[in-house]
Parts: sequence; structure tokens; C-alpha cells
Amino acid sequence: MNYTPSNLRLGQPARFARRLATFLALTGLGSCTALAPPVRTPRATAVPATFGAAAPADAASVAQLPWPQFFADSALVALIDTALRVNPDQLIAVERVEMARAGLRAARGALLPTVGIGASASFDRFADYAAQGQTSTNDGRELPNGVPNFFLGLSSAWEIDVWGKLRQRRQAAFARVLASEQGRRLVQTALVAQVASLYYELLTADNQLAVLGKNRVLQERAVELVKLQKLGGRATELAVQQFTAQLLRTRSLEAEAAQRIAATENTLNRLLGRYPQPIRRGRALTAQVVPAAVSAGLPAATLLRRPDVQQAELELVASRADVAAARAAFLPSLTLSPYLGLNAYSPALLLQTPGSLAYGLLGGLSAPLLNRSALRAEYGRSAAQQRAAYWNYQKAIQTGFEEVNTNLRGLENFRRVTDLRRQEVAALTQAVAVSNDLYRASYATYLEVVTAQRSVLDAELSLSDARRQQFLLLIDLYRALGGGWTAAEARP
Repeated sequence: MNYTPSNLRLGQPARFARRLATFLALTGLGSCTALAPPVRTPRATAVPATFGAAAPADAASVAQLPWPQFFADSALVALIDTALRVNPDQLIAVERVEMARAGLRAARGALLPTVGIGASASFDRFADYAAQGQTSTNDGRELPNGVPNFFLGLSSAWEIDVWGKLRQRRQAAFARVLASEQGRRLVQTALVAQVASLYYELLTADNQLAVLGKNRVLQERAVELVKLQKLGGRATELAVQQFTAQLLRTRSLEAEAAQRIAATENTLNRLLGRYPQPIRRGRALTAQVVPAAVSAGLPAATLLRRPDVQQAELELVASRADVAAARAAFLPSLTLSPYLGLNAYSPALLLQTPGSLAYGLLGGLSAPLLNRSALRAEYGRSAAQQRAAYWNYQKAIQTGFEEVNTNLRGLENFRRVTDLRRQEVAALTQAVAVSNDLYRASYATYLEVVTAQRSVLDAELSLSDARRQQFLLLIDLYRALGGGWTAAEARP
């Protein structure tokens, strides 16, 4: 039923009151309908007390260190700082926070009345038998059947949040603002870890290139020596070809290492929001130090520091508020619609107050009665979203525990791997020196020399990979524990 300003100003009050009472009586029937049942979620699995035998039961966590302190290399700190300021993914995450804040402002505004200003003009000629035909003004002047109507003024609409539907939507929007902030921190922690990992990949490639260059020089001397021995009749052409082939293999590995350096530098530059250019290095890989012990903290406290866990928890809070709002939508809504303005049947009379002054108030109570499919669908969607948010929260906790446990064990195991491979390199280096001496004294064949050289080269490259893996595990552990952001970096 539509009540225009002209109806309320010029119509019969008794007729309006009867129609409003009938309307409220009909819509009130919707409140007798049972609400949708609340959503129930299963009991969560308890988190283990520690991260396993590899982690001491200590409340402190390395993730509490700010990333400029955790990464001691000044060149790496400068790269991370640049990435956090200009990386496109980081800037996109910041804009997602702003979008969530705009949604919160809209949800808050829904609790307040809206006021608009407008002007309207209409012309009506009623049928001779129509009940709503107006024949005279309030002061007794006769009107013809067919008269224009002009209105200029303010109108308002205000839904009174009786059942908390709008407040629940505001709570959901607020939780999503906090979740988007955690999403920004999640992007930051991932970005810090990615830049650091690529930096150590670059140092590893530099180290491997240096190892290959050192071995290439030794192999070039070996080729020259065997060629001289061939001229003296102490070596064959087969030995010359074997040593030459070994040298060519090392040169090809140098070219592969150079390509890895170029590709890694380009990827780093992309994360830093710039086009390809040289990357400044700090200390070499062999001068970098892996901490002897890393504290992971207690799972019950440490996992809650992870931005993805906090984001999943806030999304769960928001989904619960969505379900509450969807349930409240089944209940009647109370809306107030006041207006104040100027109303006249002639433009000449529109500005002549108080005769043209019009005001009124419409209170409406409405509830869904028939065809509530849209409300049921919205409730079903909200309920499914809440269950999905619950399982996503459980998944985030389990994923975090798995990552921390895996990286802790990896650090312990690769510490042993690095020590053993270092001993292997020392032994094979000694074997190369011995094989060269025996070859000069004709007590070893050229194949034994070639094999010893290849073995020490492979061992040195393998040692470099093991050290790289140590740093990658340490970086990933720092990220898995929620490191990479600090309270001082949180936006207000």
C-alpha cells in the first residue's frame, strides 16, 4: 500500500488509520513463524602441548623477533624493506583493508535514519466513482476533478533494529575489517619469507659459481698437463679427451649457474616492484651463520600469532554474525518514515506558508509471510559459510602445526647433513691431491684423477645445497610461527 505526501496531507485521517491497522494486523502474522534452527559445529580437536621432540617446551618464540633483527644481513634487510613499501601484492592487500572498512561504514550507516530532499509534481484526474477523489481543500475551497499536486521537502526512512539484525551485520563487517588486516599481515609474512628465500637462493648460486670457477681453473691446468705428458709419451689421446670432457662439463655448469643468478635476480626485482637490475649482496653464503638452536614456543600461544589463524578465527566470528542476521530477517521489521515539506495544488501557493506546510509520519511493521525462499536461501548460505569458516579455522591450526613441526625436524636433520657433507668435501679434496701425486708418479690412472675431481666438485655443490636448505628451513619456520610482522607495523 503506497501513501504519498499528498494523501497524508489532504486525505481523511480515519480512513488512513483503518488501513494502517489492517496492514499491521496482516504483517504481524509473520512473527508467529518459527525461526530457522541455530547452526551447531562439532567439538574441536585439542592442540598438542608441544611441537614434538625437536622443540623444547619453552614459552619464548623466535617469531617474536622483528624481521630486521631476525635477518642479520643488512643487504637482505634493505631488500625486504623495499618490498614491503612497493610490492604490488602488499599494496593490493592494503586496498582490501580499505574495501572492508568501506563495508563497515555502510553497515554502521544502516543503523541510522536516511534523510533526503526532493521535489515532485503530479496530475491526477479521478474517476467519478473513485473513493480517493479529493473535492475540497482543508479550508473549504472547492477543487476541480483533475488538479496538479506539487511537493518540495525532506523525507526520511529509519528501520528500528528491534531484533538486532542490523547490529549483527555491523558486527560481521567489523570482524571482516579485522580479518582483512590479518590478511594484509599474511601477505607481509609471505613476502618477507619469499624475499629472504630468494636472497639465499642467490647467495647459493653465487657460491656454486665460485666453486665451479675454482674447479675450472684446476681442470684447465690438468688438461695442459696431460697434453704435455702426451707429447712426452706418458699419456694417451684418450686421457686428453677425458680431461677435456671434464673441463667442458664444468664450463656448462658455470653457464647454468649464471642463468640461475639472472633468473633469481629478476624474480627478486619483480617482488621489489622494479625492472631487472643488479642485486646488492651482503655476506657470502659461507659467512652466513645458522643459529645453533631455535625456540618455537608453545603451540597454544604460538599458532595464534599466525595471521592466517587469526584471519580464519575472525572470519568465523563474522559468519556467526551473518547467521544471526539471517535468522533475525524472519522477524517483523519496524520502519519509520517521517516527512516535512511544502505541498500545494498550484506553484503559486507552494511557498505560501503556513498554508502549504505539510508533515507526516508513517510507521510500518512488515514481516515475511509468503514466498520466503530468498530468506531461507540466505540463511542456508550463511549457515554453510559458518561451517566452512569453522573447518577453515581448524585447517589453519593443523597446517600451522604441521609446518612448524616439519621445519624444526628439517633444521635438526640438515644440520647433520651439512656437517657430514663438509667432512665429505674435506676427504675428497684430499683424495684429489693424492690422486694427482699418484698420477705424476704413474701409480694412478687418469680415470682415477678424473673421478676424484668430479667427486669433489659434486660434493662441494651438494654442500652448498645443504647450506641453502638450512636457511630456507629457518626462514620457513620463522614464517610458520607467525614471524615477519610486528605490532609497531600494524595499521591503526
